[in-house]
Amino acid sequence: MQNKTADQYSGLRYRIHEVIFEADSPAGRLFDIVLIISILLSVIFVMLDSVISIRSQYGGLLYAFEWFFTALFTIEYALRLYSVKKRISYAKSFFGIIDLIAIVPTYLSILLPGGQYFLVIRLLRILRVFRVLKLAQYVGESSMLTDALIASRRKILIFFLTVITLVIVLGSLMYLVEGEEHGFTNIPQSVYWAIVTITTVGYGDISPQTPIGRFIASIIMILGYSIIAIPTGIVSVEFANTFKTKVTSQACINCAAEGHDPDAKYCKYCGSELNPV
Repeated sequence: MQNKTADQYSGLRYRIHEVIFEADSPAGRLFDIVLIISILLSVIFVMLDSVISIRSQYGGLLYAFEWFFTALFTIEYALRLYSVKKRISYAKSFFGIIDLIAIVPTYLSILLPGGQYFLVIRLLRILRVFRVLKLAQYVGESSMLTDALIASRRKILIFFLTVITLVIVLGSLMYLVEGEEHGFTNIPQSVYWAIVTITTVGYGDISPQTPIGRFIASIIMILGYSIIAIPTGIVSVEFANTFKTKVTSQACINCAAEGHDPDAKYCKYCGSELNPV
């Protein structure tokens, strides 16, 4: 009797997992479509609530909708945790964190007024549309992009340390050249100008007035165009090294990981069987 109950429990959890995490079945596609519509509606209601004229007239209704969608997403999050075996692995994954953040602000707003406006982060959950539209390769490519960023983290770190050193040196130099009378009142202010200039943003709130200062600024502007391309090149190389041709939308029932090969029988992250039932 106990074995039968365990089999029913396992089968129920597998069916819930198939509907919530997969988009290959009609039920799975319907679930994701309803989820995406709910996400869009909840974000629209949050945005409307920030408009004073609308909030004053429909504030009560918007508040009710906010709690309705929060309750809905809370139940969905609980079912996701229930349907996977490694709940902590899913909770720490990208979508696991986003799913949790999508429901926390409403509860937080009870103690912190205005906290509900952080609910717009729910829009990130719309990334699940890739599975609904059968664009599984994009899910895999997003995973490869993450792998490329992780693989190039040391190079990017060195690059940013170099840029930080450069802007500190250039900012300090401009402080000495221009001085307080031209708006470069201190070194931090001058470093801020160097950052704005080297990133080619150019707010224009501070500008050099002396010929030497303008010459240095011109060099920084030209240097900025060269610097912007470096991180892109670093990540592109790593992305090319990790590129794969095909992946599926299959999600592991154990750890909820995605991006498996079409002929995969076991999860490449935890080794569990992908279709145990």
